[in-house]
Amino acid sequence: MKALIGIGTNIGDRYENIKNAIKAISLVPGVTVLRESSIYETEPWGYTEQNGFYNNVIEVESEKTPQALLGVCLGIEAGMGRVRQFTYGPRIIDLDLLFYENEISDTRELVLPHPLVGERDFVLVPLKELFDTMNIYGFDYAFQYENVCKNTTAKILAEHTGKTLAQ
Repeated sequence: MKALIGIGTNIGDRYENIKNAIKAISLVPGVTVLRESSIYETEPWGYTEQNGFYNNVIEVESEKTPQALLGVCLGIEAGMGRVRQFTYGPRIIDLDLLFYENEISDTRELVLPHPLVGERDFVLVPLKELFDTMNIYGFDYAFQYENVCKNTTAKILAEHTGKTLAQ
């Protein structure tokens, strides 16, 4: 099944952090990186007294369950040194499982689609690059994109070249 993972970072070499996260995901057995959005520089969200973020979204093909893929993401975050000091705080890497094809989940551990997708320009802008109509695995986010992103400050930094950053 296909899934979408949002990637964000605002500590250290942000470009390398994204590149390393995608490489780590690509090395997981049963997970293949299919495509990536460009990388965007975005303002902090939630807690604004911190450095700006680099964000992108990747689409993967996964043989894993949504819960197992979430576990992969959390493991990569830990392996890269992520420390959760407080909600929306600075992070070396953040891997959010945004969507998983044909899956809806509402458990304490995993909510799919991710409940804040429709509120975050740093997710909606890269998603628009991958899904021009904003119909994402049967969920329509066109309205949210128009409302949230009309005044976005997201700047494209590294335009997608056709290759994955993991290559």
